[in-house]
Amino acid sequence: MYWLGTKKLGIVLIGALLGAISMNFFLIPANVYASGFTGVAQLLSSIFGGHVSTGVLLLILNIPVTILGWKKVGKSFTLFSFISVLSTSFFLEVIPIKHFSNDILLNAVFGGVIAAVGVGLTLKWGASTGGMDIIAMVLSRMTDKPIGTYFFTLNSIIIITAGALFGWEKALYTIVTLYASTRVIDTIHTRHVKLTAMIVTKKTEEMKKAIHEKLIRGITIMPAKGSFTNENKEMLMIVITRYELFDLERIIKEIDPNAFTNIVQTVGVFGLFRKD
Repeated sequence: MYWLGTKKLGIVLIGALLGAISMNFFLIPANVYASGFTGVAQLLSSIFGGHVSTGVLLLILNIPVTILGWKKVGKSFTLFSFISVLSTSFFLEVIPIKHFSNDILLNAVFGGVIAAVGVGLTLKWGASTGGMDIIAMVLSRMTDKPIGTYFFTLNSIIIITAGALFGWEKALYTIVTLYASTRVIDTIHTRHVKLTAMIVTKKTEEMKKAIHEKLIRGITIMPAKGSFTNENKEMLMIVITRYELFDLERIIKEIDPNAFTNIVQTVGVFGLFRKD
């Protein structure tokens, strides 16, 4: 368990470093904006004329969100997410801003891809980069409504504000960055907010108990039978958020490494989908 936590911390730090590199080497020099709270911090820094750095503003914006996550989401997830934010802010301050290319398109693409690798690795190991990810986690446990709307709204505000204040060309290149980031995160982890896991196992009770202790999600249990072995098993169906995928994978490996699990995208959920 200690080794797992150490590896997770290492991944979070690497993700934070990649995020800072993408900002200081590509996006900030080209005046192309990132997504989420990082983009908001970058935009505010530009509005303030650079008198307050992006790293400081990112940390300030995430403090109330971290408090909310600590109360509503869970201590481990929120702690590692705040470490990610704190590390990103630190790296943004110590890494110098450099121009590697005067081509705005190259800066937009490489900045988006490098940032997305950091985000994807962080998500894959059960943490987040803070900001909208924590808000999405809270909302997913309070409402059945699609969370993508909130991401779209915030990023739209960033793009429109950047276009209105600094020229629409910058706003268009920001869209390129967002697209590149999304595609890379899709490859490394998943961009789908809700997922359905179907777990076929012979250790139903142990699996159910472990999932309830860690995730506290509702589970539907159905009888299942192997077509080759004719063994009687059971299938556990559970809908989770993408942020809970890491914990679910760990539970399955610990309880029944031989369990067959299918993870699919969940387009929509009707009915109760909350953690009380």
